[in-house]
Amino acid sequence: MIDVFDPSLRANPFVAYRELRETAPLHETGFGIHLVPRYADCAAILADPAWGHGYTAGINPFRPGVDPSRLPGSFLLLDPPEHGRLRSLVAKAFTMRAVAALRPRVTEIVDGLLDDALEAGEVDLVRALAFPVPLTTICELLGVPVADRETFGEWTRDISRGLDPDAVLSDAEKAAREIAVDDFAGYFTELIAYRRDNPADDLLSGLVAVSESGDRLTVQEIIDIGVLLLIAGHETTMNLISGGVLALHRNPDQRAILADNPELAVEELLRFDTPVPFPTRTAMDDLEFAGKKLPRGTGVVLLLGSANRDPEAFDDPDRLDLTRFADAKHRQLAFSHGPHFCLGAPMARLESALTFERLCTRTEFTVLTEEPVYRPSVSMRGLATLPVSLRRKP
Repeated sequence: MIDVFDPSLRANPFVAYRELRETAPLHETGFGIHLVPRYADCAAILADPAWGHGYTAGINPFRPGVDPSRLPGSFLLLDPPEHGRLRSLVAKAFTMRAVAALRPRVTEIVDGLLDDALEAGEVDLVRALAFPVPLTTICELLGVPVADRETFGEWTRDISRGLDPDAVLSDAEKAAREIAVDDFAGYFTELIAYRRDNPADDLLSGLVAVSESGDRLTVQEIIDIGVLLLIAGHETTMNLISGGVLALHRNPDQRAILADNPELAVEELLRFDTPVPFPTRTAMDDLEFAGKKLPRGTGVVLLLGSANRDPEAFDDPDRLDLTRFADAKHRQLAFSHGPHFCLGAPMARLESALTFERLCTRTEFTVLTEEPVYRPSVSMRGLATLPVSLRRKP
């Protein structure tokens, strides 16, 4: 049995994914957990309400007995109907219009960071660009003061690492997650109270004010959404940007294509190297799947990194083709599918498209290593560092 979580596969898991896809649609790993490697199966499970998270029902097999309120991004872990209620309330404040209005400011952020990187000549692209672009944007969107943003970055690091199953975390990493969640909750409780009395033109003020038929978000629910946005609005975009730059370095013929249509190119970069490769689901009732009977509480790991390279869904899937989604038959699954489709997808697309476009039109860049180091996270796929040299285009 292939261990897709083996750190030795972090840099290139795609050969292992291919073997899993070609062998069977469902792979048992023990402890009631199965791997799902194929596109059609992953898409079907994501869209089917018979598959949920199972925390509130007490049947989640990935963290049995764990109080979901102590886990980061607990909004993500809810099942219908509570998930639908919160999602509808959040969507009222987190609109496409609000995200589109950020374009001039995100462009300004990216250009300022690129100016600094060009002046330095050689930088770690993760620290110089991929990390600060989404962090600055989400903090401005939430109305977090400039002086507190570095602390937000530290919380993001500890919370995102804590998204991995507890079995692969050290005691120190689990403790850091707990501390970060508590610190974030304390900080946001104070900021929420301030925004109730002093509303501003930011997302947090919108979440405080939003209502539907008299239903409002509680303080704890706003905190949970804040943690979710911190992770989804920063961590995944950071990994998309750094992984995309590495892919562009290895496929230099694609850079000019990206400059012509960066929004379309982002879809292919998401497919090519999926930032959240292993989401999980739990059978909410006894189910039959891929010819097997799966009892209630069975867990599946959806190998989205594999599904997005399934030749049954995408022609020549191991080739980077930034024009692919001009006429593709299937959508990439990096933002999930169905009821848990990522609310932050429009913002991630905007930030990454602008970053790639400005990088490719303003600079000539070269990655200075052929063996970049990946972060240890299982649930998030991202580079720890990416040394690059940059020079200004004439």
